Amino acid sequence: MAWYLRVSWHHDFPEEPVELYSEVGEDGYEVRKVQVFRDGHLERADRDNETKMTGLGEVPIGSVEEIGSQEEFSPEVIGRSEFERMWSLAGPG
Repeated sequence: MAWYLRVSWHHDFPEEPVELYSEVGEDGYEVRKVQVFRDGHLERADRDNETKMTGLGEVPIGSVEEIGSQEEFSPEVIGRSEFERMWSLAGPG
């Protein structure tokens, strides 16, 4: 069963996303992802569609605890409905 994650990324890189939403499969790999950028635009990716800035991770995502142990990340498990809302807002890939 999939689970859903929102990660706030605390940094000063103007071209990088500041929030990442992931649907994570049972195997730990991302199935779908939405990235929110500092200027407010959103991009999304799945197995069939990526953008220049947004693609699925090539390694398993790791646990919430592992992600949170890195000071630049603030992870939070979210519900499917929140992820689906962001996926819809991001529009087609």
